[in-house]
Amino acid sequence: MKRTIVLCLTALVLAGCSTHKPILYPNDHFRQVGAETAESDIKDCMALAEEAGASPADGKTTQVATGTAAGGAIGSAAGAVGGAILGSAGSGAMVGAASGATAGFLRGLFRRSPPSGTFTNYVDRCLRERGYDPTGWQ
Repeated sequence: MKRTIVLCLTALVLAGCSTHKPILYPNDHFRQVGAETAESDIKDCMALAEEAGASPADGKTTQVATGTAAGGAIGSAAGAVGGAILGSAGSGAMVGAASGATAGFLRGLFRRSPPSGTFTNYVDRCLRERGYDPTGWQ
């Protein structure tokens, strides 16, 4: 049982930490250099973007905080309704708020968020200057 829980948590962490990357149109340059070189160039451009100060994780803290607050508010409302039905709206609201905030926090923490616009623009420009045609991010 403990092993299953550890495996599930590991999968969540890996899913939350996986990164987005640009999708390249297979133009003449891409076909000439091949997928392996293109992947290396993507990594180089991402590293250059970070060195220039563009962070792929901009806004993650705000996203987690917003998810926590929203979860707490939704949980509080749902708990108050459930508590009112059972005769203790205040207790239900407190339990609901705590549960909702925890769920919102964890969802925001492990959610794979897209990189910042500054980061993607930098990487796209770098790739275009190297002859690639980035079409989007995935």
